Amino acid sequence: MSVTASSGSPRVSPQLYDTLPLSSVRKAEQQDRFPDRGELENLITFFQSGQTRVEASNKLSANATAIVARAANRIFVGGTPLSYLDAPVGAPATGDAGEILATDQQAFAASVETFVEGGESPSGGFLNRLFGGLSAGPDVRVIIPPGFTPINISRYGAERTRKSMRDLGWFVRYVGYAVVAGDPSILRVNARGLRDILEKGCSLPATNLALQEMRAAAGELFEVGTEARDLVIASFNVLLEELAVATPSTRQRPGNPQQQGLQLPAIYALASEAPQRFVMKPGLSGVEKAEIIKAAYRQVFQRDIAKAYSQAPCAVEASQVVQGQISMREFIRALGRSKEYRQQFFSRFSNTRAVELAFRHFFGRGVSSIEEFRRYFSIVSAQGLNGLVDSMVNSMEYARVFGEETVPYLRDLGEEAQESAGWGSNRKLFRFSAPFDGAPQYLTLYASYRQPLADQHPYGGGNDPLGLSYGAIFPSATASVRTRPAPYGYRSRRLMIGNGLKPSGQINGPDFNRARPRKVGPRVVSMPASANDGRRPEVNAGAETIQAVIRAVYTQIIGNSGYDGEQQRSAESRLANGNLSLKEFVREIARSKAFQRRYWDGLYITKAIEVMHRHLLGRPTFGRWEIDSYFDTAARRGFFGVVDALIDSEEYQTAFGDNTVPYERFVTSFDVNNRRVPSFRPPLDISSIPQSTSSAAPSRPEAKPRIELKTPGSTVKRNLESGDKKNLFGALPKPERAGFNPVRLRGGVDSIDGPTSKAVMTGILSGSKPEALTSRTSVGYVPITLKQDASESTLQLVISAVYRQLLNRIPFDAERPSELESQLRSGSIDVYGFVAGVASSELYQTRLLNMPPLLAAATAHLTILGRAPKPEEISQFIRTRAENSQASAIEALLQSDDYTTAFGKQTVPYPIGLQTQSGLPLLSLNTTASLVQPNAGLTPPERPLISTRGVRNRLGKERPAIPSQAQKKQPSLSLRGRKAAFSSRAGQFRSKSSSLQPSQPIFSASGLSLFAPNSASTMLKLMTGADPKALRPGSPALPTPRVLVLSPSESELQEIIEATYQQLIDRLPFASERLVEAEAQLRAGNSSVVDFVAKIADSDLFQSRLHKLPPLKAAATAHLALLGRAPLPDEISVFLTRRSNSGQLQAVSALIESEAYKKSFGENVVPGPVGTKSAPGVPLVSLIQTASMTQGTAGLNPKPSKSAI
Repeated sequence: MSVTASSGSPRVSPQLYDTLPLSSVRKAEQQDRFPDRGELENLITFFQSGQTRVEASNKLSANATAIVARAANRIFVGGTPLSYLDAPVGAPATGDAGEILATDQQAFAASVETFVEGGESPSGGFLNRLFGGLSAGPDVRVIIPPGFTPINISRYGAERTRKSMRDLGWFVRYVGYAVVAGDPSILRVNARGLRDILEKGCSLPATNLALQEMRAAAGELFEVGTEARDLVIASFNVLLEELAVATPSTRQRPGNPQQQGLQLPAIYALASEAPQRFVMKPGLSGVEKAEIIKAAYRQVFQRDIAKAYSQAPCAVEASQVVQGQISMREFIRALGRSKEYRQQFFSRFSNTRAVELAFRHFFGRGVSSIEEFRRYFSIVSAQGLNGLVDSMVNSMEYARVFGEETVPYLRDLGEEAQESAGWGSNRKLFRFSAPFDGAPQYLTLYASYRQPLADQHPYGGGNDPLGLSYGAIFPSATASVRTRPAPYGYRSRRLMIGNGLKPSGQINGPDFNRARPRKVGPRVVSMPASANDGRRPEVNAGAETIQAVIRAVYTQIIGNSGYDGEQQRSAESRLANGNLSLKEFVREIARSKAFQRRYWDGLYITKAIEVMHRHLLGRPTFGRWEIDSYFDTAARRGFFGVVDALIDSEEYQTAFGDNTVPYERFVTSFDVNNRRVPSFRPPLDISSIPQSTSSAAPSRPEAKPRIELKTPGSTVKRNLESGDKKNLFGALPKPERAGFNPVRLRGGVDSIDGPTSKAVMTGILSGSKPEALTSRTSVGYVPITLKQDASESTLQLVISAVYRQLLNRIPFDAERPSELESQLRSGSIDVYGFVAGVASSELYQTRLLNMPPLLAAATAHLTILGRAPKPEEISQFIRTRAENSQASAIEALLQSDDYTTAFGKQTVPYPIGLQTQSGLPLLSLNTTASLVQPNAGLTPPERPLISTRGVRNRLGKERPAIPSQAQKKQPSLSLRGRKAAFSSRAGQFRSKSSSLQPSQPIFSASGLSLFAPNSASTMLKLMTGADPKALRPGSPALPTPRVLVLSPSESELQEIIEATYQQLIDRLPFASERLVEAEAQLRAGNSSVVDFVAKIADSDLFQSRLHKLPPLKAAATAHLALLGRAPLPDEISVFLTRRSNSGQLQAVSALIESEAYKKSFGENVVPGPVGTKSAPGVPLVSLIQTASMTQGTAGLNPKPSKSAI
């Protein structure tokens, strides 16, 4: 059994004194009823007199010095006893202006009077003072006790006099506490037992006389007959009564092999109010016997189940105990063996928790030791509930405490001695909610005693701050009551981890304090050698170094560089001039208001000491003994004393000296875990580890020598090679072939250099097919095929593979097409049908719609066909998507011969573009390799999709590579150059239309394929100005223009108004924001739509919207909202120039008055997106930009991640 472990936080311990509210409701609580009239009246009186009691306590506190001085002057002679009185910590001794209070003046004047000389005095001399108490009231009359003699201070001693004066002050203070509590039990707890101490250390009659004098002095402060005076005098009478009573003997608890023998001081037993005893006697009335039966129910079932649930367990036994046929002991046994008790407290719990609850119900206490628990646990395991109940009721302890006719009751702290190790668990066990907690308490408590010291603060884990440099941040701002043990002795020391320090030897030794960090530890900042002697050989360099040192001090001490007004400019100047050492500068910063506000004012003393210790000494505290050493300093010298004690310590001087900034030297394991960055650790594959057949350790494998062709280029670094060739196939593993190694050539394509012998070369030229020139298979991907009668795991694998191939993730349960999965499981559809269903779903369609056109085409081909698209396939996909729909373009890919040849009906698509195929150009293979990173179905990164050479522009980003047909002559990258190049190519095509091959794609100036016509006639039709069906005005691809007709209805006017608001400000304004006057003019016919648009464009709604955007994006938004298209480069320049010269209002008005607006919308048409259809004079770049900016509804702001231009 443990006799030294604590049960946790002292906040768990019960209250050791009583108050009037507690004593008023305790009896009602024990009887499980509401308070009666008398108890409620006591509570009402207590709360109504609360202000009076607080005022009485304040009056006692204000005159405490005078009261103590009067008592001291009566019992001490030969000096000034008041000079030996230490004022309470934190009590102000002076007034606001620094003058001595009148009470102190009066007390000091009274203390210098000498009564033994019998001189003339206003009070009539010593004899008059001796018998002056006879004229006072009878309740405060001072009676000199027999045997009293005045105490001479010179012979009594200064130290003993100081302690006696301290005790007199304590008496007055505790009387004030009792007055506020309304109950004198706190005085009984603290005064009983002092008689023996006072008889040994000083004079008991002198103490009695001093208490009478303090009673008389306190009584004079209140009017006779008031409640406050009566309460104060009653409190002093309790002190006099307790000093007159001899110290009672302690209560003994006998021990046994399983239970420790203990003793309880009588002061706790007498101060606590004992629980009500219910004893069954033959002469009691029927009502009283029924109350005793209810008490038995409350004890065993923890509630009156007869009243609450209309249950009456063991009704026959209850009748027998009332008639005297059986004893109360047998009735308790019957309740424990009943069906109700088994259901509520045994069947629902483990045997461990059932034993703990049984101790509460039948013994009225908790488990004392692990040995006692083992005994009863073995009984319940072997004999069940009945055996457990019988062993407890038949025990000697039950007979000694309760006997035959007493109902068991809770034996709390005031009843008998209990082990301190179980206080926390007892508090939880005695709660009403104990049956709702199924976790064992005592077994885990005793098991924790045998564990090593916990890795936490010696005063609780809540006192350890987080390992941050800024602020005093703790895991929890509230104090949590912990019932777990804290087995820290006074000399226990915490375990610490060196923060990158070199081996430091014995903790807290000389080597420990002088240890310096290694390269992995914190950076040590020191003052330069010439900083303190006044010499400045390098003024600039020295000034920069000193500023760096100052910043390091602020960061370490305060936590940051300090806000404005927090820097100590004077101390910084003295440090820079050499008039102040770095150690003293640290002291100045630590004594500043900024440091005090962060780490002292808002914290209680334990937390404040811990945080300051970390910032100033660079380590947490060792244990209680180190923290306790600062408690006295903090009490006597306050905040500045603690700071000086830390900086003036020997450890600070040894560790940092006078010229080193403090740094973090040691941390706790909790800090290390919090600072550890989480990283991805792949799971260990046990199956890949070769198993050794012999017991001996296998021999270490030899490194395989590399066999490759040595050329001058492999030994001499050339600067002509492309710097990006190493990333061309970075996502692919290199093929492991025997006899050759791949050698990268300058073209950026892997070529295989084989042996150059004549025989091999002859074999190649003669038509034989060497191994190195065979088609390479797709590396790292295994085809997944669904066979007939497949298992559920195989079906789940196929479904997951399809999701990852097409969506790049497994969808959530709410997103999964459950019907398609069911059809695949039942065999109604094959893998091809499941892929087609997922490809037509909203998840896949939305994924492609959120991408630019070229990126969407590449993703569709990669996910469905398993390879990158050819240029003509990109053109075909974009054209089908524009003319019909995106779903039609996807359906065309699924119905293509490429899909059928590659995957068939039962194979999940996978990247086949990583293997060489007949008819598949090398460009497609390289593009597929750049898209797959490395899993199939991944969204391609934000970079060009068709890239063979990795050309980079001046911004460091890759731009699309241009095929060889378009690289011969690069046109100008300006808009005019692109337009001219496009026109010239159109003219060339018209003149040479007969020579155009159907399979040749047409490229724009950027090198990207726009479309791939199937015939020359189709291409000629496109170049002559015919537009596709989807881009004609009035098609479903564009919103229908809203026109204000003559004599419109109110609904038509409302649609025009709302459409205008949506176009310009992208929302409907609130009622307070609407332009009521402009709407009224439009409804009355006094203005047109263009006038209404101009009013909205001039309002704060539209102007503030543009002001919040960057200049380029503001220009793009203005043109899109007013002209319905993206601006041209020269239009952006004109808008920004006019905006900077004349203002944004004029720039917007110019757009409305422009010819482009009149031509597109006229007077009565609401502006809308017109830039998404081809038109003469509108370049293709404007069409593409308008389409990218218009995300469904016209007038939307461009996405923040996309540039408007």
